[in-house]
Amino acid sequence: MQSSAYGASLAGGAFDFVNFAKQPQTILRCLSWVFSIVVFATITAEGYVNPAKQEDTKCMFNSNDSACSYGVGIGVLAFLACVVFLILDAYFPQISNAKERKCIVMGDLVFSGAWAFLWFICFCVLANQWSKTLETTAIADAARAVVAFSFFSIVTWGLLFYFALRRYREGVSDFDQEYRDPANDHGTPYPPAPYAGSGGPTGYQQSPFSSTQEQPGEYQPPAY
Repeated sequence: MQSSAYGASLAGGAFDFVNFAKQPQTILRCLSWVFSIVVFATITAEGYVNPAKQEDTKCMFNSNDSACSYGVGIGVLAFLACVVFLILDAYFPQISNAKERKCIVMGDLVFSGAWAFLWFICFCVLANQWSKTLETTAIADAARAVVAFSFFSIVTWGLLFYFALRRYREGVSDFDQEYRDPANDHGTPYPPAPYAGSGGPTGYQQSPFSSTQEQPGEYQPPAY
């Protein structure tokens, strides 16, 4: 029986692009990648405007530069993370070391959960600041796009967290089913010990040299 760990065979295998492209994690990572581009690119290109009677540009979200900086930072890091995890997902079936797979899955689990939470904060902050913005005529479409795709990112990263958690649980259960401690395995079909249930051997066999050693006898000269 071929052993497996964390959703793939431990024996490794060649890269299958069709199978890789059909995986839910691949689709979600591509969507998250696109959503992150929309967020940080829109803020960078159209997120800073010149308010009336002011020379310096301000963030379109209630002139709160921290809100724009937060959205750009989260978006850029999400963009880079999607690229890294896509490469790891493509290389994952070729990794035969279960410990390395566990590290990748745990990293995916922690990062996906953290970024789903950070996108939630980003959505709340941007939506709140946008509701307080007074001049919204020229920047309404860009601001709404940023808020909407921030919300979409919560969904995609939340689903990535779910799939990473399921893959981690599958990996743990595979090890539990395939590995048994011989000391605790009472169903092993080996015969019992020859002296099981008794204090020792039932009979005693005398050593073949004991009589010679105990009664050496007299010396007999050789006959010529």
